[in-house]
Amino acid sequence: MKSEVANLRINYSLNELLEGDIEKKPVDQFSRWFLEAKSSEIIEPNAMVLSTVSDNKPKSRVVLLKGFDERGFTFFTNYLSHKGQELAENPFASLTFFWDKLQRQVRIEGKIEKLSEQESDEYFESRPKGSQIGAWVSEQSQVILGREVLENKQKELDQKYDSNAKVPRPAHWGGYLLVVDTIEFWQGRPSRLHDRIRYRLIEGNWVIDRLSP
Repeated sequence: MKSEVANLRINYSLNELLEGDIEKKPVDQFSRWFLEAKSSEIIEPNAMVLSTVSDNKPKSRVVLLKGFDERGFTFFTNYLSHKGQELAENPFASLTFFWDKLQRQVRIEGKIEKLSEQESDEYFESRPKGSQIGAWVSEQSQVILGREVLENKQKELDQKYDSNAKVPRPAHWGGYLLVVDTIEFWQGRPSRLHDRIRYRLIEGNWVIDRLSP
């Protein structure tokens, strides 16, 4: 098995990332790449690895991007979950996107802020009703005795919030904004000589560097 894993390799050759072709602002460059990822039939182009730190140990999991603009990148979760507690303890995080069909990766670093209650309410109201109820059902990251704990609670809430009843947003559930200070765009190239372009926010201005692969 060791040799089989070690011999797995792809020679990346689809595209290139050159200074003359990039946007001046990283959000514009991300927008361009994200639209191309959406068009490439990737199942969930908004899937990203969220990494946090707790007790000097990194923790990572996949979550879904739900928006981005000049302010930063947004996602939603249970504030009492492991990641929520870790962000409360250390409000810095990184996001990683990998779009295999395009041979591209984006790494984003920055400080985490909670979104306003209004923004969290607006997104919660846009969710399917099953997902809204799911936010109440799951005491995320807590130990439970079995699957039936979730299913029984779901049945109770389905009855409580019938087809005409509005499901309120739980106070423990809402959104986060990652305010970017560093973002790196990676394009796979032949012979592992990949293109890496990094944007850093320094004194209010974006400084662009090329990094060695």
